[in-house]
Amino acid sequence: MEKGTLVEFRVQSDRRLGVVDRPDGKTRWFVIDERGQSHSLAPRQITYTVNGQTYKPSDIPSFLEQVKPYLDPSSLEVAWELLVEDGEAVTPAEMANLLFSESDPAPCYAAHCLLSDDKLYFKQKGEAYEPRTSSQVADIKHQIQVKALKAREQQDFLVRVETALQGEAVEWQRYDRQRLEALEKYATLLAEIFRGGVNNESLARAYPPPAPVLETMSMLGRAATPQGAWELLVELGWWSLHENLFLRRSAIPVQFASKVLEVAEQRLQYPPIDSDTNRLDLTHLKVYTIDDESTTEIDDGLSWEKLADGRQQLWVHIADPTRWLAPEDDLDLEARKRGSTVYLPTGMVPMFPEVLATGPMSLVQGKVCCALSFGVILDENGAVEDYTIHPSLIKPTYRLTYEDVDEMLELGVEAEPEIAAIASWATKRKAWRYHQGAISISMPEAMIKVKDDDISIDILDDSPSRQLVAEMMILAGEVAARYGQKHNIPLPFRGQPQPELPPEEELLQLPPGFVRACAMRRCMPKSEMSITPVRHAGLGLDTYTQATSPIRRYSDLLTHFQLKAHLRGEVPPFSAEQLKEVMMTVISTTQELTMVERQTNKYWALEYLRRQPEQIWQATVLMWLREDSNLALILLEDLGLQLPMIFRRSVNLGEQISVKVSIADPRKDVIQFQEIIYQEAQTAAN
Repeated sequence: MEKGTLVEFRVQSDRRLGVVDRPDGKTRWFVIDERGQSHSLAPRQITYTVNGQTYKPSDIPSFLEQVKPYLDPSSLEVAWELLVEDGEAVTPAEMANLLFSESDPAPCYAAHCLLSDDKLYFKQKGEAYEPRTSSQVADIKHQIQVKALKAREQQDFLVRVETALQGEAVEWQRYDRQRLEALEKYATLLAEIFRGGVNNESLARAYPPPAPVLETMSMLGRAATPQGAWELLVELGWWSLHENLFLRRSAIPVQFASKVLEVAEQRLQYPPIDSDTNRLDLTHLKVYTIDDESTTEIDDGLSWEKLADGRQQLWVHIADPTRWLAPEDDLDLEARKRGSTVYLPTGMVPMFPEVLATGPMSLVQGKVCCALSFGVILDENGAVEDYTIHPSLIKPTYRLTYEDVDEMLELGVEAEPEIAAIASWATKRKAWRYHQGAISISMPEAMIKVKDDDISIDILDDSPSRQLVAEMMILAGEVAARYGQKHNIPLPFRGQPQPELPPEEELLQLPPGFVRACAMRRCMPKSEMSITPVRHAGLGLDTYTQATSPIRRYSDLLTHFQLKAHLRGEVPPFSAEQLKEVMMTVISTTQELTMVERQTNKYWALEYLRRQPEQIWQATVLMWLREDSNLALILLEDLGLQLPMIFRRSVNLGEQISVKVSIADPRKDVIQFQEIIYQEAQTAAN
């Protein structure tokens, strides 16, 4: 290569021109650029040689000025259209002739620059360039458009994010939603902190962010962690500060698919033919529905009547949702997928669309309703003497709350002797069950409600009215199970193994009340489901199934499907094996529901306590969790909450203490109490 030859080379990705000065060893050359800097280049580093004359470094700027007029990328499209049909490759010199009808160094170098920078029409092949095919060019154009669209969408997204962070309303676009939904999924991993006690750093290491999350958080200059994703969603107003991560992390569908809602509306407009043409007309009976005031799915009612032979008959009427659906149809499969209505402090997630669940499926006061009615005659001890089960028509007379019934029982309302009669039989029934070995464990239960960010916690009292309803529901469950057992019908029977309770002398050593009940509760085995009858030790029954909440519990709905088919003289829709398979799915789902309900309740309990750091609570030491670490379970008596506490002194089970919250972090599932000695408590109270 001669001294003075003008060559092109690259410094990193920058195109640079230089003049050959002298050899550097056997194969390399020293090249001087326009700035006077010397570069030692191997032949492979030289990307173009300008032929025709020699140059000095000071000539480079004027040469580049000569090149500029030819640098029009759009001219390549014309050349491509001329060359694509034959597919002939061209050198930069040939391209200069084709484009400019010139072959001087400047237009030839310009052609080289255009071709080497082009990513659309031509691809390099050796020292020449061949035209891409029409389909290749179309594909590349499409890719360029997609990339440009993505860049524009990213920029628009950043603008909307900035607007939202300033507290202004934003109309998120479909592309934005895809990004935000990816962030949602990643942020729900924070629920694992609650489940497994892991910290944020461990969580981020265990679950590295997926590409869309990493891209979004990098664009915004934020840490791509579950905590970072959650904080961003809250700041954007996409999530509330108290978003239920447990529910989002679960497989529980919160919304109904449009198809399911359409089916529900169709059933309302065109009710299906009632398969039970022989419904027993019980509209003459006075029917009481008893629920909490907030209950919207009314699925049970009670009646009492005196028969001609002088005996008394109790009626437990259960809502009949199977009037509106059939096994394996869209509504049934949706209910099966959900497993149960989910009750959370912030509201409920129903098993059926509300237009059906709170409307025609419910036992609505003053309206003729379809029901499955259990008529039961008890003997003087409270045992079932006789029973009958009928698809029926009833007309609920009164919708009462538990408080209404408690007041009626206390005042002895003469106008409603049926209530007093039902309560009397419920008392006998309970005594009979305990004589059969039922186990009573009474612990306070907190009922947490959240409305407009206000949290209330009440203790769910085991009042006479609640005991009355509970006994009647258990009675209906026993009758349904006995009917299934008698006729060999596969049902989702429920049972509980006999617990191994502590010896009586050991229990007597424990303080009576909550401490003793807590010790007994620890010994109670979990209830089980089976397609064959099994004893329920806790209830004191030889056979039992749940049948009283078919709008809210899928296992109860299964019981209705099976019983009603047999009452019609048909083969039950589910064989033993089919029922077993469905039950396995439902059990798995309901276990997850129970976990979500428990975690959500604890979250709001901790949030309630967090907001009252100065409140002094009276507590009872219930049991040791780790006695060697002084970690105990305490009961906050005014709230019915059972929470862990580490003591700095020796305490006894059953000891009454005063405590105050020192740390409460519901998102991290952290609660710490400090004990307030009596003098401090007295001072704080004053």
